[in-house]
Amino acid sequence: MQSDIPTKDISLTFMKGMTVLRAFDEAHSQLSLAEIARLTGIERAAVRRLVLTLVHLGYVRKEENRYSLTPRVLVLGSGFLRGNQFGRQVQPLMELCARELGYSVSLAMRDGASAVYVAQSAQQKTRYTFGFTVGSRLPLLSTSIGRMLLAWGDETWSNEMIETAPVERFTSDTVTDRDRIAAAVQEIRQSGVSVVAGEFESGAVGISVPVGSMGSAEAALGFSEPMSEVTPADYARLTEILHRHAGEIANALR
Repeated sequence: MQSDIPTKDISLTFMKGMTVLRAFDEAHSQLSLAEIARLTGIERAAVRRLVLTLVHLGYVRKEENRYSLTPRVLVLGSGFLRGNQFGRQVQPLMELCARELGYSVSLAMRDGASAVYVAQSAQQKTRYTFGFTVGSRLPLLSTSIGRMLLAWGDETWSNEMIETAPVERFTSDTVTDRDRIAAAVQEIRQSGVSVVAGEFESGAVGISVPVGSMGSAEAALGFSEPMSEVTPADYARLTEILHRHAGEIANALR
């Protein structure tokens, strides 16, 4: 994420510490110092000092020669969620939406070149789960909720992301041509609904709607289910439910 803050006013050591924390993810839950150095590009001696500081602060634990995050890291995000009344106002609305929809729903916000889940409803009666939780990051260009953020977010940011965000082929149906992605985003901008089928998860369809106004929406509400469960004949009914609850969530976030 870029800013106009002068480099002289930025703590590079703190930035490196945050980079170390971000090295841990689903594929890297336990790491050695050498692995952290490789993933972050930070020299090993500096990684050692940073990791030991995080151990001292309680954000990282050491088991033999490997390191992992502790539950304390969740505190870093709780201020954002509590400050924006997610527990008191947003979560109840998410549950109402999920019950009417019949599927679990997620709320995502943009973060650089990713969409980040900031809220989820309780699991509904479904035989399928994608395993994502609050804090999970999804690609903007290949997901329903990501393209919705692009379509209704700031247009300058959107154009930049379409041109520069990473493009990865997740399935045989993933669209990797940036011109085609731009055209899809433009269509979503006009229709107000994002439907992406089989591009991020094989056999799955995602449907999302904006939370906020055109050109300034920073959040999107949506769900993903197997294409065998959700067919095109269902799209209009499900989209109407999403739009109605997205409006209520937008009001709660103001």
